[in-house]
Amino acid sequence: MTPKNFTRRDVLKIGAIAPAAARAFASQSASPLLSEAESPRQEIAGQPELSPRERLILDFNWRFHFGHADDPARDFGYGKGGAFAKSGELLLPSRHDFDDSQWQTIDLPHDFAVALPFVNAPELTDYGYKPVGRNFPETSIGWYRRIFEIPADDSKRRLSLEFDGVFRDAIVVLNGIYLGRNLSGYAPFRFDITDFVHYGEKNILVVRVDATEHEGWFYEGAGIYRHVWLVKTNPLHVAQDGVYVTSTLNRSSAQISIATEVVNESDSAQSFRVTQAIFDSAGKQIATAESDAVSIPRWAAQTISQTLRVENPALWSLENPHLYRLVTTTSGGNQTLDRCETLFGIRDFHFDPDKGLFLNGERVEIKGTCNHQDHAGVGSALPDRLQYFRIARLKEMGANAYRTSHNPPTPALLDACDRLGMLVMDETRMMSSSREGLSQLERMVRRDRNHPSIFLWSLGNEEPLQGTSTGARICASMKRLVRRLDPSRPVTLAMNGRWGQGASAVLDVQGFNYFHEGSVDKFHTDFPTQPCFGSEEASALCTRGIYSNDPVRGYMSAYDVNTPGHYASTAEQWWNFYSARPFAAGAFLWTGFDYRGEPSPYRWPCISSHFGVIDTCGFPKDTFFYYQAWWTSQSVLHVFPHWNWPGKEGQAISVWVHGNCEEVELVLNGKNLGKHPMPRNSHVEWKVNYAPGTLLARGFTRGKLIAEARQETTGAPATVKLTPDRQTIDADGEDVAVIAVEILDEKDRVVPIAANEVTFELTGPGRVIGVGNGDPSSHEADKPPSQLYDSHGALMFGSMSDQSARPTPNAPQILAMRHCFNGLAQVIVQSQKQPGDIILTARSSGLQSATLKIAAGAAPSRPAVP
Repeated sequence: MTPKNFTRRDVLKIGAIAPAAARAFASQSASPLLSEAESPRQEIAGQPELSPRERLILDFNWRFHFGHADDPARDFGYGKGGAFAKSGELLLPSRHDFDDSQWQTIDLPHDFAVALPFVNAPELTDYGYKPVGRNFPETSIGWYRRIFEIPADDSKRRLSLEFDGVFRDAIVVLNGIYLGRNLSGYAPFRFDITDFVHYGEKNILVVRVDATEHEGWFYEGAGIYRHVWLVKTNPLHVAQDGVYVTSTLNRSSAQISIATEVVNESDSAQSFRVTQAIFDSAGKQIATAESDAVSIPRWAAQTISQTLRVENPALWSLENPHLYRLVTTTSGGNQTLDRCETLFGIRDFHFDPDKGLFLNGERVEIKGTCNHQDHAGVGSALPDRLQYFRIARLKEMGANAYRTSHNPPTPALLDACDRLGMLVMDETRMMSSSREGLSQLERMVRRDRNHPSIFLWSLGNEEPLQGTSTGARICASMKRLVRRLDPSRPVTLAMNGRWGQGASAVLDVQGFNYFHEGSVDKFHTDFPTQPCFGSEEASALCTRGIYSNDPVRGYMSAYDVNTPGHYASTAEQWWNFYSARPFAAGAFLWTGFDYRGEPSPYRWPCISSHFGVIDTCGFPKDTFFYYQAWWTSQSVLHVFPHWNWPGKEGQAISVWVHGNCEEVELVLNGKNLGKHPMPRNSHVEWKVNYAPGTLLARGFTRGKLIAEARQETTGAPATVKLTPDRQTIDADGEDVAVIAVEILDEKDRVVPIAANEVTFELTGPGRVIGVGNGDPSSHEADKPPSQLYDSHGALMFGSMSDQSARPTPNAPQILAMRHCFNGLAQVIVQSQKQPGDIILTARSSGLQSATLKIAAGAAPSRPAVP
């Protein structure tokens, strides 16, 4: 991929006297966030020759079925005892004659929890009311089955399976042989399968996933929700995640240090050399080095250290995230034995205890967001492209940092941050120096340490032992491991109390979860040499398009006034606090996006959080424009609420304006309501007696009109509009178009209170993989009805869902349906592997329908297991 400079889009078109969009939310959501040509898998130009290493994606053509946590008879015999007493004793799904024709055909990533119905049970509150857990044995176990062939000539190679993440407690069996068990729902894991493969024959891979237990207090999904890979190498090869690259800047050049771990998995000693070559974004080789011949014993590992120099390097930065490509070649005799590639960036950063964070010599104030990993329509199983969509949305708001709350992320997220220019605080799930805790930490750090976006390793979040001597010992052991794997980055811990005690003494940078009166200032006074920052702040509550609290429906006002308790703060409160303290390096707000689970302050029918500045679909809330005003250099002016208030004529409405001009004037239907100065890092507001018409905000700087924004009273819903984030996608079976659905009046204005039901039909080489609307109390299905049934039309989860939704043979195929929430909804369309036009039609009773064409263009797919 040729990295492109990320340019924020002024979607509201609020430049010099530009008319503000009446449908601000939809316009923001529908704009192209990335170039039409940009794809998550584009690489830097100038590919080298093919590698003897193969890394094949194993995502397609799986079979899935629910098991049962309490009944072996409904769990394919698992639990009867002795299943793995001897290698080769077969579980039922591992048998060649096992009939999986009634299992659902699926592709990965796959979240089996998101398709489940909502259940009003108190124990499910924090998990989005999806029936996964001890009291729901029939929907907490998922079985996955995949049959594939391995060529006979692979018998001289080493083969392994790599899982990016499975939630959770995964048991993996190949050809009836137990490979192992992985408890973590977030850490990557790997199994060597060389000895267990049937070469030249069919192989049966079975994965049993048990999501009964939770690791967090939020929606976590369930199943194989990240990618799976089949890796084939020569017996002498670079170890998994075995290349480690660091850079040191020296005036006009950079020293690139590379450590390469080579393993010899053969019965004889081997002699080899390691060659390193660095390519720039144009594909030009700019540096190379070759090691001396090295002898490695049989079944041993050896690390080769090399140094290269890059003259006049293009630095990785937030504005210009330049990436280089390192090609590592291992050779023996005249034969290339292995080749692997590593993308990396050259940059320098450090924390100063008095001035904060510096990147490439310039101070950077952390304007960060904490985020969980789910999205509307797909749950935790996000296609890679959706990661780019989400990071680009945060960039538009002005965010420059992302905290992976509270777990190691999918690699695709880090790729997006590398390419788009977003700093990352990479966080492990388990603060522990136990074997399991250190294993999870090591797997995260080894995998992620070459990403230039990562600037902090986080050892945990709000841990009960954080302020104790036990916590200090645990964190010291964790830090020691991190230092061995990556001495180039500091460690932190997101602490919500007892700062300066326990683990604080171990940390390189002190994290504050929620500033309390005097806490940050006192820490800086008591520990003046230790840098600090806000690891989590805000927790403000709001619902898109809602302007009064509604406990019955589970909504919160979108004005920046609501918090869940004394620990939290509004956007204005926390940002004013940190922006006034240069020694504090900035902070991460909770959260960028809404997420399933942890509803606050309400419970059922609310099934989602209200903490996001952006809803679960990616539609911005009003506070989005507060941050955009004070976190970016662009001209911003946003007036709210909407101006559709039938029955409230003559009643006072609170009108707020976010912006960064010096003064704001408000006009209603031509009548001037006065001009207010805009306080820095704040907003202006009026009380306005409602009258239908046009509410106009005018922004002035140095007496000159520079921007306008308006809200207009719309007419009744008249038409449906579909707007994709991209008009063209790759026909690779993975790429997606994210499509905004708008309900417009006859003047093409979004109706901000519209709740029309929209149905979606699709033809061509694509499929609908999810729908959403950002409503935190919506109980509608995220998945199309066709994805809830097996190949025989049987409901995949028995009597728990609405049997009336079963597809009817020969009926018109409605792929999905969703009510709009305050005028908006979203549908996600994924390509198949055939090029052609994907035609999506949206219909709503009494409204003009909309038809959209997405061109699925011919594109190379990732090498895949057939």
